[in-house]
Amino acid sequence: MNKELSSDDLIRYDRNIKISAIGKSGQKKLKNSSVLIVGLGGLGSASSLYLAAAGIGRLGLVDNDVVDLSNLNRQVTHSTKRLGMLKVESARTALLDLNPDLNVDSYPQLFNSSFSPKIVSQYDLVVDGSDNFETRYAINQFCVQNKKPYVYGAVFQFSGQASVFNVPRSPCFQCVFHKNQPQGFVEAAQAPGVIGALPAIIGAIQAVEAVKLLLGIGQPLTNRLLIVDGMDMKFTEIIINKNPQCPICSQTNP
Repeated sequence: MNKELSSDDLIRYDRNIKISAIGKSGQKKLKNSSVLIVGLGGLGSASSLYLAAAGIGRLGLVDNDVVDLSNLNRQVTHSTKRLGMLKVESARTALLDLNPDLNVDSYPQLFNSSFSPKIVSQYDLVVDGSDNFETRYAINQFCVQNKKPYVYGAVFQFSGQASVFNVPRSPCFQCVFHKNQPQGFVEAAQAPGVIGALPAIIGAIQAVEAVKLLLGIGQPLTNRLLIVDGMDMKFTEIIINKNPQCPICSQTNP
């Protein structure tokens, strides 16, 4: 389907269209694009809202959890009125309230090795809003198999990181975060404490990267791991490289 921009679209996305790198043709491309968001917590809340506002035509939402009071310091698609609701439905409500022209698909299930590859194949790229390594490894596996870019983000206390994996000549997630990480590293990365605004920063970065990838503009955050230190407000880049012996992508992502 090749959807044209409506008169309302021209008003809603006026500030996008005025950017020379986007214009009307880019905005039309966004309207005909699709993104799968795995996890509707802090990261997924921020990235989904900005992708909806940017005019991505179709969003897929994956999460099997329900809204809890302790989520609300950071998970801004949800609300007190929707406590106990499935997060995919709560987020769907918020996103359609923001942009009623969206197509929103809800998948109230875990994203793991049993997730349907047919679902992943329907979307142009995957945004990772998860909070554990098991899910990230599963996302990575499916993205490599389906040749989909993987927009990564993670947060911990006052720190966050972001990158883009699985585009040509770039590493996949497992090239960088191999499965034999020291146990202390894994436990620290999965600790639940996080200042509420930090996922908004990382989630917004993920949304920007997704838009760039969909439009083929700018320099994606590939071969680089962006580290955000919210306590001292410092941004640092670490160069990351493809592992030629990676068991996941060495044969499929040259």
